[in-house]
Amino acid sequence: MSNKLKVGIVQHSNSSDVTENTNKTVAEIRNAAAQGAKIIVLQELHRSLYFCQTENTELFDLAETIPGPSTELYGELAEELSVVIVTSLFEKRATGLYHNTAVVLDTDGSIAGKYRKMHIPDDPGFYEKFYFTPGDLGFEPIQTSFGKLGVLVCWDQWFPEAARLMAMAGAELLIYPTAIGWDPRDDKDEQIRQRDAWIISQRAHAVANGVPVISVNRVGHEADPSSRSEGIQFWGNSFVAGPQGEILLHADEQEEQTLTVEIDQARSESVRRIWPYLRDRRIDHYGDLQKIYRD
Repeated sequence: MSNKLKVGIVQHSNSSDVTENTNKTVAEIRNAAAQGAKIIVLQELHRSLYFCQTENTELFDLAETIPGPSTELYGELAEELSVVIVTSLFEKRATGLYHNTAVVLDTDGSIAGKYRKMHIPDDPGFYEKFYFTPGDLGFEPIQTSFGKLGVLVCWDQWFPEAARLMAMAGAELLIYPTAIGWDPRDDKDEQIRQRDAWIISQRAHAVANGVPVISVNRVGHEADPSSRSEGIQFWGNSFVAGPQGEILLHADEQEEQTLTVEIDQARSESVRRIWPYLRDRRIDHYGDLQKIYRD
């Protein structure tokens, strides 16, 4: 991997018009590539509204096969622009079997690999267990023309085990397509605590593993179709952190933005020499991590 690598993030709002969303995403991928980005990361489930606010069987119509229309579209774009694109799709694996899946398209247009979201939330406004079967591909980095990518998805970002396993398998970057926001009824102090916890948790993954982290969220308010809540205000704040958790890029809380930043990959090597966490891990005493809880 080259020491200098420019990465791009695409943070935008979504509507109920899948074609409109796709056109916006494609235009901003081109924007990021024009700024020199070689790896371009999209937000979670970028084709549509975040449909998991309710449980509705008709919404399975949004799912598509992999390979399928989206991987063909983004593969052709990746090849045209000579970039790596990290997408996030609602995968139809079989009738009645669906996943929340990140797909990485390489510079030749091929599917470099995919990751099926492992940790599936089930909370008010985030009813993902209704739609998604937990992933079965494990925590395996994806090799691309610009390095080995540890791609995870949203709720995975709260679990240090996932980041560690990706790093242990040689991931040079940790990447999190995301869809997270506030309940508009929460007061400002609670909103700030939630946002800060989200950022801190992922910066900690960068520190603990000595690798950069890229996290891309959406923005805008999306109404609850059932009208039982006030919907979700997605909080943006997409960011890139360096291997000591330092913020290299930080997007706005409300605005649609396509941003790029250069990552110095040599810093990961330097930081890991100074802070050798992998050397000092006491795996001989970590057996209980395979338990749900130490009763």
